[in-house]
Amino acid sequence: MFQIEKVKGKIPVAITIAGSDSGGGAGIQADLKTFAVLGVHGTTAITSVTAQNTYSVKAVEDLETEIIREQIRAVAEDFGIDAGKTGMLHTEKIIEAVASEVSKYNFPLVVDPVMVAKSGAPLLKPEAINALKNHLLPLATVLTPNKFEAEKLSNMEIKDLRKAETAAKKICEMGPKAVVIKGGHLEGTEATDILYYDGKIRKFTSPKVDAKTTHGTGCSFSAAIAAELAKKMDIPTAVENAKKFVTLSIKFGLKVGKGYGPVNPMAHLYREASRYYVLQNLEKARALLEANFEVARLVPEVGINIAMAIPYPESTEDVAAIEGRIVKTVEGVKAVGNPKFGCSRHLAKYLLEIVRHNEQKRAAVNLKFSDEILKAFKKHKMTISFYDRTKEPEEIKNVEGMTVPWGVKEAIKKIGKAPDVIYHRGDIGKEPMIVVFGESAYGLAELVVKIAEETKR
Repeated sequence: MFQIEKVKGKIPVAITIAGSDSGGGAGIQADLKTFAVLGVHGTTAITSVTAQNTYSVKAVEDLETEIIREQIRAVAEDFGIDAGKTGMLHTEKIIEAVASEVSKYNFPLVVDPVMVAKSGAPLLKPEAINALKNHLLPLATVLTPNKFEAEKLSNMEIKDLRKAETAAKKICEMGPKAVVIKGGHLEGTEATDILYYDGKIRKFTSPKVDAKTTHGTGCSFSAAIAAELAKKMDIPTAVENAKKFVTLSIKFGLKVGKGYGPVNPMAHLYREASRYYVLQNLEKARALLEANFEVARLVPEVGINIAMAIPYPESTEDVAAIEGRIVKTVEGVKAVGNPKFGCSRHLAKYLLEIVRHNEQKRAAVNLKFSDEILKAFKKHKMTISFYDRTKEPEEIKNVEGMTVPWGVKEAIKKIGKAPDVIYHRGDIGKEPMIVVFGESAYGLAELVVKIAEETKR
């Protein structure tokens, strides 16, 4: 979905016409990250410079309208523009200048009617709202207001999805080709964006992300739509892709600052770029385990597996392990298959739960249970916790795949943090097990070799 595509033999070019956020979480900084991840060359026309962080906007300096115009001209004359977006346009004069300049070029324009920062600071002067309606909305290919911006533009209260649909239609009558009212501020457990386009309502729904890393959400969303339009996607597809992109960016947002942390447009890129590294790391871990005979002493009846997740894993397909596991032989241990993504549901379930509490713990290995092995881990100053499978609630036990997430939560609850080692003493038909967590598969393999040698003595 998110890949580089060439348009007319060149990389697509998008322009962001917006303010600068010194905190790097919103504005042109967020837009450029988004363009880069989505395979589009990003260019800029800065409208205002803000002194801003995660909890306040301390100062705003507007650029002269002529320099804003010249920035747009410079990009258009040399690169050409396949799509553009607007963000913070602080004053009536800036809006009029941008609308006048953009109207000279025939590229799709996404308008994010930025009115208020996440901190609550105004980014659009009240007298500029009419200029936005009169000059910029008629040029918009897609308009992306949130609930509060849509209420101001439509002059109506939006309490639910039905009202949002009505507002979208009403705003579309002001000139935009399409209107997306973002659903993040609407009530409910789901975030449903309403797209009104070509006389039809389309809905794009995702679970609401319970996170305080939402600074720059609107900027990244509108930039993602612009990037997709630059790649010649149709409007519904561009909006759908942007919705998925920004949901991931919020889910794996950056926990920095004292206020609302920034979204993480780079999350998708980091995830995909790490897949080769994960497989290589597992290959090294496998070779190390196979080269050390004593490791066989730690193998449970079901065999060992060692797994590693990409950053920000979402499903078992984001976790790689040894296909077929690692088994005990007369010569030590031997891997049945090769490192592969999606081949170990058991360890993947452990990792998917543990990284929610500690993003650094992206690798896991399972070993046979013994008190001697646990003592060895204690000597290495590792935090240890456990869960009791005999106390697993029936409603959990009866649902496939729920035991491990429940167990990890129980183990975390006992010590108040994500442990380095989790064990259980088994249940009827279930072998006792130790699961060890670390930052990399190879690092865990080195630790397993040490434990094997130490317990031998």
